[in-house]
Amino acid sequence: MSLPASSPALLGIGDNVVDFYKDRGEFFPGGNALNVPVLAKRYGLARAGYIGLVGNDAEGAHVRAALESEGLWIGRLRQAVGPNGKAVVALDADGDRVFLGSNKGGIQRALSLRMDDEDLAAIRDFGNVHTSVFSYIEPELPKIRAHAATLTFDFSTHRDPAYIAAVAPHITGAFLSGSGLSDGDIDAMIAHVASFGVGTVGVTRGSDGAFWLADGRRYRQGIKPANVVDTLGAGDSFLAGYLTGILTGRSVEAALDFAAGCAASTCGYFGAFGYPHPSHD
Repeated sequence: MSLPASSPALLGIGDNVVDFYKDRGEFFPGGNALNVPVLAKRYGLARAGYIGLVGNDAEGAHVRAALESEGLWIGRLRQAVGPNGKAVVALDADGDRVFLGSNKGGIQRALSLRMDDEDLAAIRDFGNVHTSVFSYIEPELPKIRAHAATLTFDFSTHRDPAYIAAVAPHITGAFLSGSGLSDGDIDAMIAHVASFGVGTVGVTRGSDGAFWLADGRRYRQGIKPANVVDTLGAGDSFLAGYLTGILTGRSVEAALDFAAGCAASTCGYFGAFGYPHPSHD
């Protein structure tokens, strides 16, 4: 059954990978632009979709199958001849996931997504779009923004001022990793991003929680107790929970609290949203 266009909705555009867990011999679907809409739908958003590029290998087929199982709209999903994006991860001494390497986005980075009229129609239909630094979609941001009600962007640890200055004028929400930064550094970074007219700026710093600016007001959100099995995907879960909260009418405080609970829950299982697949690597 199709839902009315007014239903809260989110469209992810850009990166997808499989995360190969070297210690387990399994890979899981992932990638920020893919994880966020998948998790948002799990958290109660009425509609979610994904536009991206998958390879014609077992990894690409598994990503597609996981999206179909989750009920996402994938009417503009592309497939190309080449390897799907893939990252290799392992556990460190503290039990946290660390990235050991990747194939640099695979076929997705080699070809790069470009928005056509059908993509733009989907953007208008969903209204709210999320993408990331790993999507290599910067040239398309002005076009996407022209057709979207909101456009959020995950910078991860890419905090170069020149890069932020190139991206920030085209987005409505920015999310960054504050790993290794002091409180003062984070305050300065939030102010810098907001100076480009970005209404929501969020910075997460692991166990220190999140630093937030929304509609001119600052917030802090702590973490919630978790039975930690795997930390991979916790940041994407926080973001998905926050966006779900805001899009379904919660206050900023309630959305941040909900997001913290979502992140804690994700730490309790392997992969960003499950779906392990044996690897022959």
